[in-house]
Amino acid sequence: MRLPLAAALCAFAAAASAQDVKLPPEPKVQRIVVEDEAVRIEELRVRGQTQRIVVKPKNAAEYEIVPAAGGRDPSQNRAGQQAGAGGQRVWNLLKF
Repeated sequence: MRLPLAAALCAFAAAASAQDVKLPPEPKVQRIVVEDEAVRIEELRVRGQTQRIVVKPKNAAEYEIVPAAGGRDPSQNRAGQQAGAGGQRVWNLLKF
């Protein structure tokens, strides 16, 4: 009889301590949309850093602009030798 009581007390203590554990806060996510009669621009920011920019012209195919890596010169790649992709346009030809 004492064994089930001890198991129940251990389970209660574990549940109580699990409630005290604080999880990290969710990252701040912003979706910014700017639109006029010619184009729609959608920007996704996570923790204040731009992750994705999509440009949707009204009379042409949409394309994406590759955002530069934070803290780096967008004209340089990771090795610092050649021009990187930051600020370049990318067209998605196939969608699945």
